[in-house]
Amino acid sequence: MSEENFILVSLDDSKSKEISEILGSKTCKKIINYLSENKEASEKDLSVLLKLPINTIEYNLKKLISSGFIQKRKNFFWSKKGKKISMYELSNKSIVISHKKPNIEKLKSIIPAFILTAAGTFAVWAYQNIKTIRQSSVTDMGAGGIANNFLYKAAEAAPTLISSQPTPLWAWFLAGALLSILIISIINWRKL
Repeated sequence: MSEENFILVSLDDSKSKEISEILGSKTCKKIINYLSENKEASEKDLSVLLKLPINTIEYNLKKLISSGFIQKRKNFFWSKKGKKISMYELSNKSIVISHKKPNIEKLKSIIPAFILTAAGTFAVWAYQNIKTIRQSSVTDMGAGGIANNFLYKAAEAAPTLISSQPTPLWAWFLAGALLSILIISIINWRKL
């Protein structure tokens, strides 16, 4: 199991507030400065050397550990009374604070546009089918002689009509809507 060498924090994350409190705390800064100059220290060492109460050191160490600034060392010592004394060191991690949303959040923001595109495409498709049905019913109502003559001429022209049939209107609508979503997404990708 490998450890990450960085901590990624979003501005919306509650951990960013914790980090800002630590950076604003004089005691936390003293502990970090001391541990940067010395490799390790225990709670008692920090209390004596920084001339601070042990409970203040303990409280600030917990905050520093939970935020990832410092970590407990694997080695420890035993006191004269038989208590385990933990040693602390700075963690070798970079903290990256980012204001950006994760990619999943960006994709979720585009979903309504896809839903509207699907609904619009369906509406155009339905309109086009209704219009085609109405036009075909009007031509069926024509006079018998004219209809027979028309059918004869239509049979002759059918190969030409089939090859020159226009692309359905709904396909153009769908292509235009998807292209618009793509262009707007590219322009606003950094803003999302």
